[in-house]
Amino acid sequence: MRQNGTATLRTWSIGGLLAIGMALGAQHVAAESHEEVVTAHGYSYFGNLDYPADYTHLDYVNPDAPKGGEIALGASGTFDSLNPYSRKGSSGALTSIQYDSLIEASVDAVGQYYGVVAHTLEYPESRDWVIFHMRPEATFWDGTPVTAEDVVYSHRLFVEQGLPSYAQAVGRMVTGAEALDEHTVKFTFDPALSKRSRIETVGNTPIFSKAWFEADESRRLDEPRLEVAVGSGPYKLDSYDINRRIVYKRRDDYWGKDVPFNKGRHNYDTIRIEYFSDQTASFEAFKSGEYTIRVESDPKLWASGYDFPKIQSGAIVKYELPDGSPPNPTGFVFNLAKPQFSDRRVREAISLAFNFEWTNESLLFGLYSPRASFVEGTPIEAKDVPTGAELEFFEALGDIVPPEVISDPVRMFHSSDGSRLSDRGNMRKASALLNDAGWTVGDDGIRRNDQGQPLEITMLYPTNIQDSVDAMHETYAQNLEQLGIMVNLEKVDPSQYTNRRRDRDYDMLYSTRYGSFLSTGGGLTQMYGSKEAEFSLFNPAGLASPLVDAILEASFTASSQEETDVALMALDRALRHEFFIVPTGYIADHWVAAYDMYEFPKALPPYDLGYLDLWWVNEDKAAALRASGALN
Repeated sequence: MRQNGTATLRTWSIGGLLAIGMALGAQHVAAESHEEVVTAHGYSYFGNLDYPADYTHLDYVNPDAPKGGEIALGASGTFDSLNPYSRKGSSGALTSIQYDSLIEASVDAVGQYYGVVAHTLEYPESRDWVIFHMRPEATFWDGTPVTAEDVVYSHRLFVEQGLPSYAQAVGRMVTGAEALDEHTVKFTFDPALSKRSRIETVGNTPIFSKAWFEADESRRLDEPRLEVAVGSGPYKLDSYDINRRIVYKRRDDYWGKDVPFNKGRHNYDTIRIEYFSDQTASFEAFKSGEYTIRVESDPKLWASGYDFPKIQSGAIVKYELPDGSPPNPTGFVFNLAKPQFSDRRVREAISLAFNFEWTNESLLFGLYSPRASFVEGTPIEAKDVPTGAELEFFEALGDIVPPEVISDPVRMFHSSDGSRLSDRGNMRKASALLNDAGWTVGDDGIRRNDQGQPLEITMLYPTNIQDSVDAMHETYAQNLEQLGIMVNLEKVDPSQYTNRRRDRDYDMLYSTRYGSFLSTGGGLTQMYGSKEAEFSLFNPAGLASPLVDAILEASFTASSQEETDVALMALDRALRHEFFIVPTGYIADHWVAAYDMYEFPKALPPYDLGYLDLWWVNEDKAAALRASGALN
């Protein structure tokens, strides 16, 4: 199912930087290399920045949005840490909003970054280094200045103590980080590696206070803790109650409130997160007024649950708002390290047992759309067989490309008879595939291989999962058992689920961890690349494909947007060929229910709903809701 929110989007190129530099800002010649150097207020790999150097605010905000009021959100599950950057523990929600970065991505374009802590940056056409010039007025919430030393220290923390997939990739890419003076920091990159994702990766890293970490040697990035690292962001932790509540307060003294990128953003005085044991308790709490905005992902609730008195009175309003992001490739993920899934025919058979049409009509109220592509509905979605530039791209890769990738139409998800759970035709095909793969049915109805081992699948999911997804597991298991497959549905508490997911202690997992893409960059290797496949939290299948690796590498060296798009279309085709996810469909729009006290810009950005930092409170409406007793 779709995870609504900002998509992971990045873009980049090489040629024509003289003209780009003239358009973006002053240029000078680097004495040591004689390369043209671009100096600009933002960064895009291809040099296309929609906002000029003198922009006053982003187009998708209300720069005059009033400040004040509260947004309260619901969360299900538990938390035992306020450090979101560790593999250990369960981190509380929204902890990262307390930290600024040098640059930040806009959400109305792909791969465009603008200065926050940095006011300008400079880099040569080789992208072998970048220098960020920082705003001297930037301060942490303890009043100390944000310095280049803090930036360097934060970078090293992530490389030495960060998530392994990120740390290894960035550690290979960055060969040097140095403070040139108090407010100027330089990063140097390995020239032999891809130019993609260099500048935006180091520029978008959260900035911590070096002094805070060094004051106590027990403070580490890779350990869970309830003590919050000092940051410079717009919000600061106010209070927390383990497994019940987290409250953040907007900083009255936030140094960056008048930075053009921040105008019209961060409008709430308070952001509160209320925790509940499961989705049922969370929904009931919303109805009673314990929290104020709910982004709904359960079609059963959206279709039939929003008929209570506060909807009828208008105290709560429903919105269906357009979502311009490609849907996340959500579905049942195979753990490819498990031997029973090494044969593609077994994965094909297991997939054929999932009846999307029946599931959509019977469990999802017909509100979901089918998905086959990793970039569904976008211009880079692969179609039919490769032709033109895409065919030339595959041919240039040589023998690493399986012949069927070029000769056969791109994989489409099978269709099923929606009138019954078990589609007889698909089940016959699945049975034949399993027989061909050496898994035959015995007298006891269980499939075994020639060594007598049963075909067994453990599906892991948490107790706080939404009811419709719970039912999807149950009905999918019924069809798999009809095929003679032994299915263990393990429903565990959220904390145990988190630990087992991190350790890949499962055979199949309903996952939202993979991301769609509209451009290329290092983030794709953490999801789909081989180097980090064994341990990346963003690659739950453990996909390690030489074909995918070759396409990613080629995408990194593309010299134009057109070449990049061709490579990404080929990537979509290859990921579908590898077949490691059973797709479960997606929601085309954002479903939002909110107490009628919020307002938002008429033209929301395509890649973010923005309720957390673009919306604002109408205090008159909020007062009326409180006076009526609609809000607690």
